[in-house]
Amino acid sequence: MSKGPAAHFDTLSDQAFVRLPVVAELYSTSASNVWRWVKRGIIPRPRKLGPQTTVWNVGELRRALAAVGLQ
Repeated sequence: MSKGPAAHFDTLSDQAFVRLPVVAELYSTSASNVWRWVKRGIIPRPRKLGPQTTVWNVGELRRALAAVGLQ
């Protein structure tokens, strides 16, 4: 894995949450594409923890990545 935001993704539990930069790095795409792909159902929908805090569940991301052969 890279040294960017997703560097420790593999060490997180399935119940953990990650922010947008990690998701973008995992899918090797831009933040804009993350949101497009969420809308199209390619990436799991995030959760809102507050008015300015959006997160993705690590377990859901792992399953989605495995389904498309990225993990």
